[in-house]
Amino acid sequence: MKTKYIFFSGKGGVGKTSMASTTGVYYADQGKKTLIVTTDPAANLSDVFEQEIGHQVTKITGIDGLFAMEIDPDKATAEYKEKSLAPLRDLFDEEMIGIADEQLSGPCTEEMASFDKFIDFMDKDEFDIIIFDTAPTGHTIRLLELPVDWSKHIEESSKGSGQTCMGPVALIQDSKKKYDEAVAKLKDTSQTDFIFVMQPEQTSLDETIRSSKELRQIGIETSTIIVNGFIPEEEAVNPFFKSRYDMQQGYLGKARAAFKGLPIKTMKLFDSELKGIDMFRRSASKLFSGSDQN
Repeated sequence: MKTKYIFFSGKGGVGKTSMASTTGVYYADQGKKTLIVTTDPAANLSDVFEQEIGHQVTKITGIDGLFAMEIDPDKATAEYKEKSLAPLRDLFDEEMIGIADEQLSGPCTEEMASFDKFIDFMDKDEFDIIIFDTAPTGHTIRLLELPVDWSKHIEESSKGSGQTCMGPVALIQDSKKKYDEAVAKLKDTSQTDFIFVMQPEQTSLDETIRSSKELRQIGIETSTIIVNGFIPEEEAVNPFFKSRYDMQQGYLGKARAAFKGLPIKTMKLFDSELKGIDMFRRSASKLFSGSDQN
């Protein structure tokens, strides 16, 4: 069986990490060896799983088959630079290595390093499911657009100065095949699901519509929308909650109209914080059973 890749994206604060963690717990409980990777610099997987995770694949305690990692942008950049420079160390003196190192300190090296780390996981076969809990939408789309820009940029640079914003062409040309294969996987709907999480509010809906269109332009289709944070109907007896409930139902209708033909899942607010294995199991029973669909 091919590894399945599931991406969660959306505005900051809409519940991407909660939905990614819920999905991770669900698949681990199904006997799938599952990895959750966060590319968000403000990662909080450690908080929601109530254990230290950090910049290495870490087993989640209290559940079989679930692992997680929080990509540290600074460490990823250092690893990317070292990986690029290592082949040169036996060929050139320290002065030349220093020049190459300086060229790898361009403005987009950190972005490229994060993407490189991200892609490393798409090259592994040791997991059945890999879930990416991504940074807020704009940053994610920029990362996914990088290989498109990168191919064009590397060709232009090799004809000219031989220098790209990610360093010398010679240092990164070898990665082109790896990145092209990763992008092919991202575009393959049999291998990759791209899920947007949104709140039932206008700004969240607008961003989800815009981002879904931007992804389509680079060949990546949205597979599912999760509308998160509904006030339960039984709580809508208080006038304040009734007003919020009615507003949210209106935006659910708008989301259905905007994403006609796509599965739309809904999640109600819980009466306690969504963290810890037991709470994610409770959330998964709603998200995957269909019992919480409006």
